[in-house]
Amino acid sequence: MIKRKYYSDKIANAFDYVPIVVLIGARQVGKTSLMDDYASNSTSVQNSLKLNGQNAEIAELFQKFSTIEQYLQVYMNEDLRGLLLIDEFQYIEGISVILKLLTDKYSELKILCSGSSSLNILQNVEESLAGRVRVIEVLSLSFAEYLLFNNGKTSELYEKLNENTESSVLTAPIEQIYSEYLIYGGFPRAALAKNREEKAEILNDIYQTYLLKDVRSFIKNEQTVGFNKILRMLASQIANLLNVNELSRESGVPYKQCEEFLYLLEQMYIIKLIEPYQVNKRKVITKMKKVFFCDLGLRNIIERNFNEINFRADNGAIFENAVMLELWRRKGAGGELQFYRTADGTEVDFVLSALTRKTAVECKLKAMTKPVKLIGFENFCNEENIENRFVVNSTLNTLHNGTHFIQGFLTDKITL
Repeated sequence: MIKRKYYSDKIANAFDYVPIVVLIGARQVGKTSLMDDYASNSTSVQNSLKLNGQNAEIAELFQKFSTIEQYLQVYMNEDLRGLLLIDEFQYIEGISVILKLLTDKYSELKILCSGSSSLNILQNVEESLAGRVRVIEVLSLSFAEYLLFNNGKTSELYEKLNENTESSVLTAPIEQIYSEYLIYGGFPRAALAKNREEKAEILNDIYQTYLLKDVRSFIKNEQTVGFNKILRMLASQIANLLNVNELSRESGVPYKQCEEFLYLLEQMYIIKLIEPYQVNKRKVITKMKKVFFCDLGLRNIIERNFNEINFRADNGAIFENAVMLELWRRKGAGGELQFYRTADGTEVDFVLSALTRKTAVECKLKAMTKPVKLIGFENFCNEENIENRFVVNSTLNTLHNGTHFIQGFLTDKITL
């Protein structure tokens, strides 16, 4: 099992403060593997028990506190010391209250849960388990993790690089793998596949078997055609402003239903909607959000396009989507990721507002041999007193007049 240290560290740290940790994210991003890895490798876990919420008999156990208590005393231990793992816990009705009662009564019990969407989960968790739970979003593989799944030696090399590393023969293999990552995304099963044909087959399996199957449990049969049309339209619009009126008109789906579909897709971690950064409402021209996909491989299977990144009309949008994902993973607690656009044409692709400072990021998928002057970008940063500035591009790593120019594959090396 390949260890995703970023998440295992977050889980371990969370258990230092709360008795319940919930991993939440799309299907097939590796939540179950993370649970198994934590149970197997944590020195603090003396014994563990794993249950699956999709099992109707298991779900029935949680309907009465005394029933699940007795069950755990038999299959775990009398004092309930250790780790209880509950996969797909969202299928168990009323589980939040039972988890509260268990952890209130048994102080040495830790509970690690997973859920495949945030529909209704977060609200129930926050209401019933306030102060007892930490929710961790699990996304598909970052590029650094993709390298680890792809080639251990290349991953070791990548760990030694930083935002000042110059493009060279040494970095060429990493840049080549990054081009592959932009096309096939970060689902672990696809990352482990050895050839591109198999990666595409796995992505199609995930799309047809998991995504569409899950969707059918939330929408009516007669809505399926409209939903699929909306999904394909969104895939063609990544990194662009989302006009719901236009989406409704071109798809033939009523406006209110379009909004419901968008909410469903975002809660299922299929898409991510980024809101505009507004500091001067007279200058900002839009309240529309920008749409991105939570995994580029999934987006490209919906588009039915796995052409090489350099030979695609949508390569700039794919590149921007990849940068967004890296920033989203790293925004931290209380962080907010937005974009900026005004009537005078000023655009900034991303503004990341963290607790301590702000970071502005512009994406330019083109070969640069020297820094270029981006007047609108610089003016915005000066007006907002943003000193942490990055232009993510395909070839250049350098610092120029306070702006870092950095290659896309090094995005997770950005100091936020």
